[in-house]
Amino acid sequence: MDLKIKHFVIFLTLAFFISCKQAPNTLTEIEAKQIPVDTSFTSVAEVANYIQPYHDRVNAVLDSTLAFAPYKIAKTDGIYNSTAGNLMADIVFEQTAPIFRKRTSKELDFVLLNHGGIRSIISQGNVSARTAYEVMPFENTIMVVELDGASVLDMISYLIKSKRAHPVAGIQIILNSDDTLHSLKVQGKPFDKNRTYYVATNDYLVSGGDNMVFFKDAKAITEIDYKIRNAMIDYFMKVDTLSPKIDNRYYKLN
Repeated sequence: MDLKIKHFVIFLTLAFFISCKQAPNTLTEIEAKQIPVDTSFTSVAEVANYIQPYHDRVNAVLDSTLAFAPYKIAKTDGIYNSTAGNLMADIVFEQTAPIFRKRTSKELDFVLLNHGGIRSIISQGNVSARTAYEVMPFENTIMVVELDGASVLDMISYLIKSKRAHPVAGIQIILNSDDTLHSLKVQGKPFDKNRTYYVATNDYLVSGGDNMVFFKDAKAITEIDYKIRNAMIDYFMKVDTLSPKIDNRYYKLN
């Protein structure tokens, strides 16, 4: 009889411990609500005072004069090329070419960027790092894409159909009055459909952004690990005056 009682007590004890064992937590529902940030929120004096020196230092760095623009530089002042577009493309070419050459022992041929990637004008006056952030607020990095002749011709067809001043450098595109291709040169030499070309662009376009699907036919891609915005700042630091012009790199005959 005592043995049966002991077994019963053991059974109850085990049942008690098993029932007390916690079941694993599982997520069953997520709730969210929108909290508007408006004038009803006020700063905390202690926090504001703590971050003020950092805030002032960042603004001082961003607003330090790096170069000078004698006139407004915009992406809308030309039909096939613009002052802002030419400046951006020329900066990417100048800053990228030596890096690409050092890493690959190859020469950069030309640059193609997108018109929509330029987000602000450069006003007449002092040019700073903040200017670069305003013109290029995105984190786009530079890539060099190897394209064969057929893909380059697809690129030219895209540019003709888009009717926008997409920034280019290192290449000259001349159209006939009926929008057919009159001539195409790369680095001052006639285009050769039988060779490949190295084109600097950004990671957004390499992925097919702005419907530039010809980049997806790349034979090779070299990541430069260099943000366009940083290239702009580095360029501003080494020049005194920004004076891009609308030129004959892309135009149409009358």
